[in-house]
Amino acid sequence: MNIPVLTFFNNKGGVGKTSLVYHLAWMFAEIGLSVIAIDLDPQANLTASFFDEDTLLGIWPDKPSDTNAHTIYQCLRPLVRTGEILTPHTKEITPKLHVVPGDLALAGFEENLSEAWPNALGSNDLYRPFRLLTGFWQVAQMAAKAHRANIILADVGPSLGAINRSALIATDHVVIPLAADLFALQGLRNLGPTLTRWRSDWKKRRDNWSTKEFRLPGGKMHPAGYVLMQHAERLKRPVRAYSQWAERIPEEYQRVIGGDGGVDACLARLKHYRSLAPMAQEARKPIFKLTAADGAIGNHARAVTAAYDDFKRLAELLIDRLGLEVSDQRVDHQIIPASSA
Repeated sequence: MNIPVLTFFNNKGGVGKTSLVYHLAWMFAEIGLSVIAIDLDPQANLTASFFDEDTLLGIWPDKPSDTNAHTIYQCLRPLVRTGEILTPHTKEITPKLHVVPGDLALAGFEENLSEAWPNALGSNDLYRPFRLLTGFWQVAQMAAKAHRANIILADVGPSLGAINRSALIATDHVVIPLAADLFALQGLRNLGPTLTRWRSDWKKRRDNWSTKEFRLPGGKMHPAGYVLMQHAERLKRPVRAYSQWAERIPEEYQRVIGGDGGVDACLARLKHYRSLAPMAQEARKPIFKLTAADGAIGNHARAVTAAYDDFKRLAELLIDRLGLEVSDQRVDHQIIPASSA
């Protein structure tokens, strides 16, 4: 049985995508899911969110080994020559949350994926091109099965290149983080046709390989919805500029992305917790785990509680929409709101 992959994708950067993946990974684990977070962005921002510099020095050695696969690129590096995918050595954040770290060297894998894409439609030996193209999915599934994960969360960079194409063909469900502005509408107009084309092109390649020698991802890329990120409020109402663009997004999303008819595509509207972000980064924890000891007191404590509620609602909605099952047994590390610390 394959573990479902949920990818957060937007070709417009700077909308808070990585922060969303980071916080949802923590919240899914808090609710009771076993989670694998995999960093497929060559900038490795998700990895930097989870680990301090000393840990990163161990993950990214000066001379990578051909046997120790601590990052996604190190797992796939042998494929560049004639080797095989290495079993990932995940990093444990909590017993319910494990990470396949990213790697800046992943950018060098783009050319290999670009060459493998047309080769997968050829008539020669197809093992190697399909091994390259599905490497992200293979590594994610290995990690998920090693930890009996319920879900895989994937963070990708803001591009429409070969790396993201391989990340998306490994994807069952897609969430699109959006800012409420003109760029969001333009981004949607690019994303819709791109997802449709990648989905169709991957099916052609799967059908072309009649004697498949290993399992392949389905490349469903099913749109789970969008999240409006980082809006400001005045007297608990979004500011005017935000509302102007936010009101145009649902129709545009339905037109170019589609999805289930009658289902609200907007999963959440998440506020920008500006004052809490530096605290969370310093403490190396999500916003909703901040306590008084971290400096979250007074209004900050109330914001922590609000953030907890926001991310919990979003996580529960995604669990329902993706048809996931949550164990009755909760994790041991309960989140303590700052107000009660």
